[in-house]
Amino acid sequence: MVSISLTYEGELRCRATHDPSGNTIFTDAPIDNKGKGASFSPTDLLATSLGSCMLTIMGMAADARLLDITGATVLVEKHMINQPIRRVDSLNVTLTLPNASYSEADLEALHLAAKNCPVMMSIHPDIKVNYRLLVGKQ
Repeated sequence: MVSISLTYEGELRCRATHDPSGNTIFTDAPIDNKGKGASFSPTDLLATSLGSCMLTIMGMAADARLLDITGATVLVEKHMINQPIRRVDSLNVTLTLPNASYSEADLEALHLAAKNCPVMMSIHPDIKVNYRLLVGKQ
C-alpha cells in the first residue's frame, strides 16, 4: 500500500505528495475546462501513468531477456469527449524502441509486457486505447 496526500490549493489547482518519498506534483484544470492549464490535469496524469507504466514493464521484460531498451520513448495522445459526460474517450499510444536487432520473440515479449501493464489493465473498457510499437526513429 502506498499513500498519496492531496490538498486543494484553490483556483482548480491541487498539490499531491507521494508520502513515502515526499515528492510533490501539482495538477491544474485544463484551459478548456475553466482552468489555467499551468500543469498536468488529472486526466493528463492518467495518460502519463499509462505511458510510464508501459515503459517500466517493458524495461522489466527487456532486463529478463538481457535487452537494453534505454532511450525507448512513448507518445500518448489523450482525446476527451464532453457528452454524455466529460471523460477520456481515447488514448493513442506510440511506443518507439531504439534501433537494435530484436528477434520476433523479443518484440512479442515487449509488446505483451506493454499491453499488460497494471495501468492498462486498470483502464475502464469504455476508454479506447490504440497502441502501436515501432522500432527505430519513425
